[in-house]
Amino acid sequence: MSDSNGFQRWCDVVVIGGSAAGLAGALMLARSRRSVIVVDGGEPRNAPAAHMHGYLGYEGKSPSELVAAGREEVRSYGVEILEGQVDTVERDGDRFVARLADGVVRARKVLVATGATDELPAIDGLADHWGDQVIHCPYCHGWEVRDQRIVVVASNPMAAHQAGLFRQLSDDVTVVVHDPGAVGEQGLAALVDLSQHDVEVVAEPAMRVVASGGRLTGLELRSGQVVDADAVAVATFIRARADMLAPLGIEPVVHPSGIATSIEVGDMGATSVRGVYAAGNVANPMLQVLPAAAAGSMAGAVINAELVHDDLADVAASPNEWDLRYGSADQVWSGNPNGTLVVEVDAMEPGRVLDVGCGEGADSVWLAEQGWKVVALDVAAPALERASAAAASRGVSIETVCADLPSAGFEPGSFDLVSLFYPAIPRTPEGEAIGAMLDAVSPGGTLLVVGHSFDGHVHHGHTPAFDQRAYVQVDDIAARLDTATWTIVEHGVRNRPAGHNTHHHDDIVLRATKH
Repeated sequence: MSDSNGFQRWCDVVVIGGSAAGLAGALMLARSRRSVIVVDGGEPRNAPAAHMHGYLGYEGKSPSELVAAGREEVRSYGVEILEGQVDTVERDGDRFVARLADGVVRARKVLVATGATDELPAIDGLADHWGDQVIHCPYCHGWEVRDQRIVVVASNPMAAHQAGLFRQLSDDVTVVVHDPGAVGEQGLAALVDLSQHDVEVVAEPAMRVVASGGRLTGLELRSGQVVDADAVAVATFIRARADMLAPLGIEPVVHPSGIATSIEVGDMGATSVRGVYAAGNVANPMLQVLPAAAAGSMAGAVINAELVHDDLADVAASPNEWDLRYGSADQVWSGNPNGTLVVEVDAMEPGRVLDVGCGEGADSVWLAEQGWKVVALDVAAPALERASAAAASRGVSIETVCADLPSAGFEPGSFDLVSLFYPAIPRTPEGEAIGAMLDAVSPGGTLLVVGHSFDGHVHHGHTPAFDQRAYVQVDDIAARLDTATWTIVEHGVRNRPAGHNTHHHDDIVLRATKH
């Protein structure tokens, strides 16, 4: 189930970085029915900015609002988002291994969308106003400082270009030549030309930001002179976050502009290592949020196409995660029936039961011993083999079906009891699995669903192995029970029966009968 580093997961694609580019790529892949795990460290490049501009449909909204909406959308297709940092990405046979402090994710393909960090010039107080009154991009923040006093700190060869863009927005632009050597001869000559267009150029390094009441009011130079300012425009050095790719031989290189490092990729995001893609600022430091998302979306589509090519070239189908999880251990579960099942079913008249997500069959075998005619459903063939073997060893018979709920094709109303314990059913926007499960219950029959209660559960800095919000929850199922068809007997939190060795102490129990 796990390696020495903790949990172990398998998926088609691991996306490293969960901002615009990463989430857009994950959405494209999920809509192509790929299993996707996003690992996100929660440090987007635009986090200091209160508002996002130039993104059609999201103009003026906060970056966090975009990320929240994107997370909700990808989770609706079963994409998991694990909070954590990927330390390294390595190759292991036909898969890539993304290593975290608490475990590993093994994936067929990798999309790196970790973005970049902005390294500010060494001027005291600059970082305190970064993303607000200290800005760098006229397209991202220029409108908000239009007609104000803007000081451009010249510290790279693109200074004149940057100053010219801000000159379009205000008639009061001053350039402070902070680092003449970094600006270079051509850059300095361009600044001389710019000075002929009502742009004042001051050839003196800046020392600190002057502020009053939390607001920037000027920039103090080495001589003590203060240049009044309402906003300061700086050129940061943009450093790609890509150290985790070093084991694959992928290293950031200096961008042709000279103002950044980036991962070299082709037009569609492919790196020099087949199966590894990069999108967003980690690959192109010039991208704003909208084109970064577009690059992620394009990379997601290309990754899916590459997976299709690989699948067609290999006759053997790629195993799903649950096949791999069960295949990696001799026995995953205890072999004992769930205590809540035992309590709830004790007084019921045996009939036909569908055990959804039966795993290794402990519940199915116990139900068969109580006289139930059992259909055990799971997507993992190794688990079903163990369930059949367990039934045979106990002298009972169960029917096994290797499929997910929507594709199993059960006749409506064909089960007196449908049970689902701790569901691991990926979400879909239409909720087909929920519909298939409810349809399978016969009139007068019972639906019994038990899930984890995570209220108040804190991970204390650890990366959880699963993102529960990407899976169908008990409350999702309860929300589909209309009163004309169903009577809810119980829907609430209950203490887990004694004997279950787990750090979760409470379950959510849903029991309903069909009219």
